[in-house]
Amino acid sequence: MIALPVGTVDELAVLGAHCDDIAIGMGATLLTMCRANPGVEVHALVLCGAGTEREGEERAALEAFCPGAQVNVTMLAVPDGRTPAHWDEVKNGLHAFSRTCDPQVVFSTQRHDAHQDHRLLAELTPTEFRDHLVLGYEILKWESDTPSPNVFHPIDAATAEEKVRLLHKHYPSQAGRDWFDEHSFLGLSRLRGVQCRSPHAEAFVAEKTVLTFPRRGVA
Repeated sequence: MIALPVGTVDELAVLGAHCDDIAIGMGATLLTMCRANPGVEVHALVLCGAGTEREGEERAALEAFCPGAQVNVTMLAVPDGRTPAHWDEVKNGLHAFSRTCDPQVVFSTQRHDAHQDHRLLAELTPTEFRDHLVLGYEILKWESDTPSPNVFHPIDAATAEEKVRLLHKHYPSQAGRDWFDEHSFLGLSRLRGVQCRSPHAEAFVAEKTVLTFPRRGVA
């Protein structure tokens, strides 16, 4: 398996439709990236939850998942489960958010997600981040919409377990859901790890990538 290095990351954007989407989809990747790049700027946009108890959960969780980073969180108040009916608000919020940062990589939902809120965000993200590497994360849930990812980020077992611990610590409102447990999260990350020869991994769907090949003898 040949790795394609992203290069230096000073700034990244993470987008979610709901509080906990980002942490579930790429929490271990955030932990790894922030620890490897102290002082990195993390710009987060969440479409739903502003002004509710879940906003407090999300802000605390993102601080925990981004150790040593400069974290900037933008929360919108789009009704949960109704984002297609609030297309203008989502589009305008995403447009305004994109003007606040210039990330080397953008993480968002993936466009084949069966949840309408996730899917709309995935469809609109590349329209505002046209010249960026956009990677769509997967969210484990009831729908049978697990994607066929084409980008893998290997993680060690300790980081995978830390992700699960932080999810349970910072999202108590979700603890009663039948899929929100250690077996679900570690099972998926172990599966993705098998697919890239790693103990665990988080996987993504690349929207579009452009390859540049260095000349022989040039790093």
